[in-house]
Amino acid sequence: MNFFVALLAGGLALLFLCMAVAPLESLGWYAGWFREGDARPDPSAAASLELKARTKVSSSIHPAEDIGKDASHYLVYLSGIGAIAANSVPQEEEPFIKGLEQLLPATKVISDVFPYSVTNLGLTGQRVTAAIWRPIEKMRLKNPDAAVSFLVNARNLIQMTISADTRYGPIYNLGIGRELHESLLRHGYKVGSGVPVTLIGWSGGAQIAVGAAWYLPELIGAPVRVISIGGVLSDDKGLEQIEHLWHMWGSKDHLSPLAEFLYAGRWKLLRKSAWNRALAAGKISLIPLGPISHNGHGDYFDNEMKLPNGETHLQYVLSVIKQALTEADLEPAQSAGEPVKQGP
Repeated sequence: MNFFVALLAGGLALLFLCMAVAPLESLGWYAGWFREGDARPDPSAAASLELKARTKVSSSIHPAEDIGKDASHYLVYLSGIGAIAANSVPQEEEPFIKGLEQLLPATKVISDVFPYSVTNLGLTGQRVTAAIWRPIEKMRLKNPDAAVSFLVNARNLIQMTISADTRYGPIYNLGIGRELHESLLRHGYKVGSGVPVTLIGWSGGAQIAVGAAWYLPELIGAPVRVISIGGVLSDDKGLEQIEHLWHMWGSKDHLSPLAEFLYAGRWKLLRKSAWNRALAAGKISLIPLGPISHNGHGDYFDNEMKLPNGETHLQYVLSVIKQALTEADLEPAQSAGEPVKQGP
């Protein structure tokens, strides 16, 4: 009993510490305390950043040979709050990322950005608290449903709320925008080429994608779109900069709709909010996905449970994404052998 009490107390202390220092990481990065000389990035320095990115070895989980290859569209995946690092996401998300790569032949899919750190540093990286997160990661790898996963979720949830905060969000989202920019350069993106970029965020990653979209179009000189899968979205001003937002959610997802009540800018009566202006301008497509839950059995990544149309949840979500990108002329139309998507 004493062990469990101590464990609970330790977990609560860790969460309190995360809440206390959450804004400091962003503010410290902006002040130049981290990555000295790299604070307050200037969009006009894009060319030198590209040269720098091409001369260093990528830390991405993708092969270095990708650098320099042309693509007509780039898609950057931002994980949900269960991620510990860019290369340590919940196992259920890995087939989804591979599915995107297989289903989108004209698109270069990137997944080496950790959206819960302005410096792209995973929880188990060179952090003061890394010694705490490393054993948690080992326990989670052995048992994805381990109770300690809650600590990772809670810590990243705090970072997501920082992104949506009108006080600290602009700095946080600037840092993420910078990391997205560098990731694109590592994968051969040519600044000023006009090649479109789409950010695809799951759960908390969707909010951070919208926030970073305020800065990214200017950094890369190209239009940016966002796909939200079960995203808990605020009325972030990034909506004013994006070309389009596809917001997808399941009818059994009880977390994503909470944003409609938590963020006043999502309320219909505030017609001049960024969300409602974008909605009125036709920049937001609301796409219900049918009886799909937010997480656990029957979620967006479930490749066993089937919908009435015979597709698994994972297959259907991927097909909806493919259709959206095809209609936006970012992907070629379905090939002759590819089944036509039906409703759930």
